Amino acid sequence: MKTLRDVGVGETATVVKLHGEGAVKRRIMDMGITRHTPVYVRKVAPFGDPVEVTVRGYELSIRKADAEMIEVE
Repeated sequence: MKTLRDVGVGETATVVKLHGEGAVKRRIMDMGITRHTPVYVRKVAPFGDPVEVTVRGYELSIRKADAEMIEVE
């Protein structure tokens, strides 16, 4: 299983599935990260947290723990 955390800087991946439950999953979906959505990884902080991505035309910073819940291909 490849997660958003494994995608390199400058690469685009498509969301396959969101893991997690309840409020965490809902928060990720509210940010616009849903199934079949392309996500472009813009930057990764020096220690890997947070990850800056472009989703649906806007920039978004995601915690490393949240990025690990997003399965991509």
